[in-house]
Amino acid sequence: SCSKNPETFIPHIEGYWEIVEVTMPDGDKKKYKFNETIDYISVSDSLTGFRKKLKPGINDTYFTSDNSEALKIKIEDGDLNIYYETPYANWKETVLDATSEHLRIINENKAVYLYKKYTPIKIDVE
Repeated sequence: SCSKNPETFIPHIEGYWEIVEVTMPDGDKKKYKFNETIDYISVSDSLTGFRKKLKPGINDTYFTSDNSEALKIKIEDGDLNIYYETPYANWKETVLDATSEHLRIINENKAVYLYKKYTPIKIDVE
């Protein structure tokens, strides 16, 4: 198969991500034209980190709560898996593709999430 090397995805996971669409297991797609929140993913050299929901403001400002999800990245059987942990739940997602511009993830329910790199809102103030 022409599968990609999952190690090449790792450098692209960190950053600000905006959801574009979700493809449900039955093929139905939900498109997102506007997002009130974006995901910020932070990954350390030890392949651990966190994911946080942010509300973007203008000129590189963000509003957030104290909530975050701890994460661990593991390569298993040729897949790049992200394991999340909160005080309430643990779950796994698999990275299908990650570039500097897009991130595609499938969750345990077989829903595929497509994200694009978030571009901050810039307003020139004179």
